[in-house]
Amino acid sequence: MDTDAIARAVTATGQAVSEVAMEALAELRRRVQSVVSVTDEVLEPILVALVAGGHCLIEGIPGTGKTLLSRTLARCLDCTFTRIQFTNDLMPSDIVGSSVWRAGEETFEFLPGPLFSNVVLADEVNRTSSRTLSCLLEAMEEGAVSVDGKTMSLGTPFAILATRNPIEFHGTFPIPEAALDRFLVHVELGYPDAASERGLYRARASEASLEQLKPALTREQLVLLQATVPTVQVSEPVAEYAYSIVQETRSDESVALGVSPRAAVSWLVAARARALIHGRDYVLPDDLKALAVPVLSHRVFLKGGGSALRVIEGALERVPVTL
Repeated sequence: MDTDAIARAVTATGQAVSEVAMEALAELRRRVQSVVSVTDEVLEPILVALVAGGHCLIEGIPGTGKTLLSRTLARCLDCTFTRIQFTNDLMPSDIVGSSVWRAGEETFEFLPGPLFSNVVLADEVNRTSSRTLSCLLEAMEEGAVSVDGKTMSLGTPFAILATRNPIEFHGTFPIPEAALDRFLVHVELGYPDAASERGLYRARASEASLEQLKPALTREQLVLLQATVPTVQVSEPVAEYAYSIVQETRSDESVALGVSPRAAVSWLVAARARALIHGRDYVLPDDLKALAVPVLSHRVFLKGGGSALRVIEGALERVPVTL
């Protein structure tokens, strides 16, 4: 679907787009949770990132379903999917692709790498070198890569679902602050609750359930939803509320780096996507509050290190909602 067609569809459908979002994404959520034990608090920010056209960093210890969750989402979206297992020796050409010489045709032919896909699982992204990570960051920022002096588009939609193990440090590299900023949302997968885990023991293999899944949202529908997100309205009082939260993070004495203007804009984009998912064409403070931690916590850095969760939650408690 080209840009003009998307624009015409957005103008023509109006409220119908919200109805598609509510129905299709509700079904997608149900299908994902039929395979993976994941709470709405974790799943919704990931869906928000997909609808907003952003990328997601999924953090959790081994065995909590990070990879399975990513594969399940891709299957429910009816999009092309690839998985990249990041290692220390992975080179940029391993993920972008390379040109090979065709002797019979006397020319080079570019063979695209796994980045050329709608949904890319970047498994254990903190295991790769800075050179390969920079290549991934270019793709995340531009939706394109540079090959032999030419810029090549990665297609639409394009989403990176990156995973990271927070407790393993051998053979890993720290992800720079600028790299973390490329992820629209950051979610943490913990152990499932007791009832869900016991149900997991009794259920059939997840792979069998995954193979039987059918797409709940087409590629064209997802592109249309992404194009509709900018049309969701943000009122002046809502913008003022967001600014007050941002200022609170910057004035906290324990904070070395508060929420940047770009991070604040990303927060509003995510809030627009959440409003659309819930069938509204306007943002509420509740949208901002629901996404404050997954969108902002990995963009706030404390002087002594550690999680910024307390800072974000404290700002939400101190700033009143006055509309």
